[in-house]
Amino acid sequence: MPEGKEINDYRNEIQKLKQRLVEIEDKKDVDVQMSPPSSPPVSAPAEIRTSQVIDAAQKPVTAPEAAVGTDVAVPQGPVGLDVGTSNLVMTQNQGSSVHVVKQLNAFFTVPQSNFTRDILLKNNVLFVEHNDEYYIIGYSAEGFANMFNANTRRPIERGLLSPLENEGIMIMQSLINSILQKPKKFGESVCFSVPGEPVEGGAYVAGHEMIIKMYLESMGFSPISINEGLAVVMSELAEDNFTGIGISMGGGMCNVCLAYLSVPVISFSIRKAGDYIDTMVSRDVGMSATKIKTIKEESLDLSVLPRDKVGTVLHIYYTDLISVLIRTLQEVISSSDRV
Repeated sequence: MPEGKEINDYRNEIQKLKQRLVEIEDKKDVDVQMSPPSSPPVSAPAEIRTSQVIDAAQKPVTAPEAAVGTDVAVPQGPVGLDVGTSNLVMTQNQGSSVHVVKQLNAFFTVPQSNFTRDILLKNNVLFVEHNDEYYIIGYSAEGFANMFNANTRRPIERGLLSPLENEGIMIMQSLINSILQKPKKFGESVCFSVPGEPVEGGAYVAGHEMIIKMYLESMGFSPISINEGLAVVMSELAEDNFTGIGISMGGGMCNVCLAYLSVPVISFSIRKAGDYIDTMVSRDVGMSATKIKTIKEESLDLSVLPRDKVGTVLHIYYTDLISVLIRTLQEVISSSDRV
């Protein structure tokens, strides 16, 4: 346990972190208030964080409760779960609108101590205790990483469960628990997203899909998987009889699906997306990739000419990514005997 000057330094760091978390919450509250009236309500990260501790045995995390009041509909019916490299998003019908809960798919580790535990609990930081470390997960992890000028770690890398993170499956389960409650009735449906097979090869998508499906089944759901690109088609092309090309550009992959009357004709992915851009820009400008991600999400506008070095480098790599995606789409379609 820290003593003397170390305690003061530690408390100063915690105070800075608390201020950073307040700033993040204030910004997200403003974003929600400025949303158009027709937009579905999105739960802020503050509703997701909890002072509960998840142990290695995977005790369930209490999901956000509905606002107090008899006029608020309770979310019910089938669940949609987007299992992305950067974020996890859960959606469910709530009366005439859609209930949405989002959580950052990341974690950050700190050594265990009673002092640290008390600080985390007092500040409603979501974490897992395992192997003499606290695994800080979700939005809280990004705040810690930015405070220490370090990078968060991911249970999913380039679209699939990371083989480099030994505790990746445990973290993934904890994150799912933080946004998804067990069903009221056994066997309720949950539809979750899976990536397409990478054109580069060397990836075991079926294994990734099976692990997530097995965990959702253990919670009491009847899970149904859907290709990310096809999900875009089903969401956006109803007036075109679900015929067209759906593209999902995420953190770990860009997923593409060409569908005809809702039937996928061609689907694939490239393992180059948002995380790749963050890493490359980080290398070129000398900032952490987590910091680059924060700047990108808060201020990047590809329709406006950049005014600083970070913005310029981001534009360069996004232009390259879009070019690679279009070129790959042309090559896959031209070489397919299904079109």
